[in-house]
Amino acid sequence: MAEALVLTVPIFSTLCNEAFRLRRAVFITEQKVPPEEEFDQDDLTAHHLVAILDGEVCGTLRVIYADEHVKIGRVAVSAAARGHGIATLMLLHAMKDHGSARDNRFYLTAQTDKTGLYERFGFKAFGPEFLDGGMPHLAMKTY
Repeated sequence: MAEALVLTVPIFSTLCNEAFRLRRAVFITEQKVPPEEEFDQDDLTAHHLVAILDGEVCGTLRVIYADEHVKIGRVAVSAAARGHGIATLMLLHAMKDHGSARDNRFYLTAQTDKTGLYERFGFKAFGPEFLDGGMPHLAMKTY
């Protein structure tokens, strides 16, 4: 696993802006998600996490408190940092810090080819596959 630092950062801080830059690079440029679907009003109230490796933001995700669960989303890791445990470190941090908010109930929608990552954290897929940002996704939650 990488020796990265994971921090919660305030919206529009320098580090959060770097996270938004990374999200644009991964989702809009690389995965061709329409820009109007990538950023939304939830970004204004979400808890934003960043992973920093060698002084650079290499990963990000956001945490949203919904009525019945904590929603994890917008998980992105830079191309250069993939395969080094960055997403795992961020998920561990997010679930540790935010689990008590909704009795340790978490929810997310995962790109179908990435469900194995979330299954390691106790997420189970439910419902039919659907398109989000033009890519197949599955809803997943912890029980």
